[in-house]
Amino acid sequence: MNTKGFAKHYYAMLLPGFIWLGVFSIFPMFGIIIAFEHYNPVKGMLGSEWVGLENFRYMFTLSDTRSIFFNTIFIAFMKIIANLIVPLVFALLLNELRITVLKKWVQTIVYLPHFLSWVILGGIVLDLFSFDGPINGILSVFGLKATNFFASAPLFPFLAVGTDVWKEFGFNMIIYLAALTGINPSLYEAAGIDGASRMRR
Repeated sequence: MNTKGFAKHYYAMLLPGFIWLGVFSIFPMFGIIIAFEHYNPVKGMLGSEWVGLENFRYMFTLSDTRSIFFNTIFIAFMKIIANLIVPLVFALLLNELRITVLKKWVQTIVYLPHFLSWVILGGIVLDLFSFDGPINGILSVFGLKATNFFASAPLFPFLAVGTDVWKEFGFNMIIYLAALTGINPSLYEAAGIDGASRMRR
């Protein structure tokens, strides 16, 4: 058997993947040199003046830099936590639902935002949380003051995290639900016989 011939075929199979990686992942990284230049769009990346770390020194002298870093880390951390907990809890609740038709409808409804563009979802969120939108309408019914959600510094991070969870938790929930349905039902039965409550099971 000619193993060298087989190896050539394997390398040929890998070639399209390496080309894709180079064109869409490695080559675009060349653009990071802009961060080290006094970039001029007319001169382009290769013709602009090289300033080294000057742009970074300027950034760290700004008074808003600490707030920007904190908000970025806080929102990213909250997204990670929320995108783990919300889909998992929802998958556990949906797994307990015994009405099959309702279960499929709920799965479809919560999965739908994953396929929609952020432009569409952004428009929906803008309409919902606008100053004269339905959310403020509900607040006014209970005698609460209307809030400009998008201009409120304490509320906006949670709005950003909430919209991200709303868009993606249906997809993540499907993954958790598939794992839960793969568990042998006899394990639940054995736990019930041993006296475990429904919550413990």
